[in-house]
Order: sequence, then C-alpha cells, then structure tokens
Amino acid sequence: MNCVLEGNSIKAFGKAIHALSRVGDELWLDPTVKGLALRSVNSAHSAYACFLFSPLFFQQYNLDSVREQDSGPIKCKLVMKCVLPLFRCSTSIEHSVKRCQISVSTGSDQVIVQFFCRHGITKTYNVRFLESEALQAVFASHLCPNVLKSPARLLGDMVMHFHASQEEVTLSMSAPKVSLRNYNEGRNDHMKMMHTEMSLHPDEFDYFQAGMDSDITFCLKELRGLLCFAESHCLPVSVHFGTPGKPVCFSVEDMVLEATVVLATLADFESRGPSQPTETPAPTTHSCADAAALPVGIHETQSNNLQVLPDVTELVESSQGSPITYPPVLMQLQCQGDSACAGMTPPSSMICSLLFEAMSSESGDDDDAPRLPVLAYFSDEEDYPRSPSL
Repeated sequence: MNCVLEGNSIKAFGKAIHALSRVGDELWLDPTVKGLALRSVNSAHSAYACFLFSPLFFQQYNLDSVREQDSGPIKCKLVMKCVLPLFRCSTSIEHSVKRCQISVSTGSDQVIVQFFCRHGITKTYNVRFLESEALQAVFASHLCPNVLKSPARLLGDMVMHFHASQEEVTLSMSAPKVSLRNYNEGRNDHMKMMHTEMSLHPDEFDYFQAGMDSDITFCLKELRGLLCFAESHCLPVSVHFGTPGKPVCFSVEDMVLEATVVLATLADFESRGPSQPTETPAPTTHSCADAAALPVGIHETQSNNLQVLPDVTELVESSQGSPITYPPVLMQLQCQGDSACAGMTPPSSMICSLLFEAMSSESGDDDDAPRLPVLAYFSDEEDYPRSPSL
C-alpha cells in the first residue's frame, strides 16, 4: 500500500490520529478499495472509533502491493504512542511539510512514513506493526429511534461547559427539548459537586427525530476528539441512539471522509421488575467502563458474578486472645472487578454491639438466643457476665 498526502490533507490526517488517541492505545491501519481506514478501540471494548478516508482524499492511493499478496489485504496494528508524535504539532507540519508519503512494507513488517519538508529535507520514520484481525463494530445506526443532527460548534459549546475531569454525561431526549447534564455517579454528597445541565429546543438542530423518550449516559473523553475534528472542518455531527444500555453513535460524513464513534451507555439499573428480589449491595460506583461492551471484533465474555462466601462461621481473635464469632452474613463483601477484598473489617453496627452491648430490642428479649461476648460496657453497672478471657 502506498498513499501520498499534500497540503491540508496532512493536517486533517494528523487530527484524525489525535482524535483516535483519545479512544485507545492501539491503531489499526486497514487499506481497502473504499479507502484507508483508521480504527481504534479502548481496552474495555466500550468505545470504538473509525476514520475512513476515500481515495479522493489522497493525491495518490495505490493498492497494487496489497492485491499481489496471496494472504489477502493487510491487517496491521500499530502502537498509538509510536504514531502520535509524528503528527503532534499540526501547525509546524502545515508550514514546513509539503508532502507526506505512507507505505506498508510487508517484508519487514513496517509502516514507513516520510515527510518531504522545505529546503529539501526528508524525514523518514519506520514504525513496526503487528498482524491482527480486522476491527469492526457491529451497530445498525439506522434502526435507532432517536436521531439528532447539528453543527459541530453547537455540540462543542455544550461540552465546553463541563470540566475536563468530567467522565460521564447524560443525554436526555424528549419531544419538547434535549438536555445534557453531568452524571453524578449515584453519589449523595451534592454539596461537594457542581451540577451542570443545559437544554436546547428542537429548532436548534438541523434534524430532530424523537421516536421515544430516553436518558443515556456515556463517556465524554472519547467524544471530545471527534467534536474537535468536526468543528475544525465545519462538519455537522449526527447522533443516533435509543434505550439505555444500547450504544450511541456519533458520525461525521463528508465527500472524502467518514468518521464514526460508537460508545457504550449505562444500563438502567433502577428499572427492576416486580418479580426481581430487592437487594442491598455494598456501595458501588457505576461508570461507563462497567457498561455492556460493544460487539467489536471477537466477542469477549467477561464474568461479573459476585463472589459467594461459604456459609461457615469464621473465628476472629480479639486483641485479648478471646475467640469472637461473627455471623457469616455480616462478613460478606461484594467484590467486583479488580477491587481487592483484603483487610475486611466488620460493619460498624457489629462493632457497636461488641463494644457497648448495643443489641437490638428483639434480640434482647429472647433469652434463648446466643449472645456475643461483650468487650466493654456503656455503664458502670457490671451486672452482665464477663467474658472468661477478659
């Protein structure tokens, strides 16, 4: 594969790589008959981005070397940290680089990038690639009931009001308005966080289709790169989405290029059926990384089952050496993901019961029920039998 870029095409190609760097740490280079596709996906498979440059985008686009191979088209994967520095400073490239040539050498497994600069200076970079399967997200955007289309500046102005550290935002869709607000992650400390919400009338959009009312939550980091790319080229952005838990698609289309970003959304955990049991799990924070993974490439099943501890009593020795028996139900902690379960401590209510005999009234009335040893009393009256070891 051999392609040549000139003028503003070099700058646009570099901005596309910058946008993909916000998504994942790896870059897939896929030369096809329709054009050169640049793809990336994050490690959790919850965000996918693709930039497809048609042959008209390049000054020269040649696929003869690809067609001569018996193994089929080239499937190469590059490390993003190796490619990103080549197109880091777009202003310097615009003023100093006249022409850029990108070729794939299958014999040495390298992608050769050459910059032909002013005053006869030529910069050559050899980036080694790994052979891998093609990367493709399976998502039918035309089946989504809700569709929005607006200039990139409109969405960029909305995103600008959120802090750079804001990870997730919630997009609400209804017939009279469209609102965008920050996601509070289920926290109750509202006094320590700033709540931001913006609402827009349907007339603000170039195209507005509200098939159903929906509230979706997705990550904002992967979207900022696409909005920056679309705003620099004055391209409209289309949004396709449906119910919570299903992906949302942001797309940009032009005569010579197409860009797509597919993001996973948080499922609606609050909507439970009446037949489902009500549980009180340990406080956890839901994020877009915990959302359902997108069907990208080979489907990987990740087990998120909670760890079930055996129903046996556990003996925990106190500082005085006396054995203390804890009920197994109070010792269970829900471990999910990569969180460590070491250093488990009893709940605060159990500690209160052991130290100050603060048992409930129901357990105090039952004389036959076994009582836990008391380590200290909350009064001076010592009418309660002491532990033999104290």
